[in-house]
This record gives sequence, structure tokens and C-alpha cells, in this order.
Amino acid sequence: METRVAVISIIVENTDAVEPLNGLLHTYGEYIIGRMGIPHREKGINIICVVLDAPLDKINALSGALGRLNGISTKVAYSKV
Repeated sequence: METRVAVISIIVENTDAVEPLNGLLHTYGEYIIGRMGIPHREKGINIICVVLDAPLDKINALSGALGRLNGISTKVAYSKV
């Protein structure tokens, strides 16, 4: 199956969503190349970047599931390869 490289940018505004967020990332762990998290203490938010190499449907499914979590915002950038 053809895969694409993508970056999912995640902003966590509700710490109650961290456990389900980590559960989703664990579920899609086989597709994750890397992950970086940065706390922004002054604003009380966390920023996470997740890099994936996955089929397009898996990237979209993860992004959609993350976006349905309360207090989580996501955006996806796709590579052309």
C-alpha cells in the first residue's frame, strides 16, 4: 500500500484529553516516525508535532479522531511523496 509522509500539529488546551490522545498515538504507533512535544507554560498549553509515514486513510483517521477530543486542535501537512 502506498504511504505518504505527513506532520500532524496538535495543540492541547485541556489536560484531561492527554490520556485519550496518548492512547490514539499508541494505536497508530507503527506509523509514527517521530514526535516532539513543547509545553508553553505561560499560556497553559502544550504543542505536539507527530511525523507519520502511513497510508492516507490512516493519517486522516488519526487526525479526525484527535480533532474530536475535547480541548484538542489539529492541522495536517502532507508531503508530495
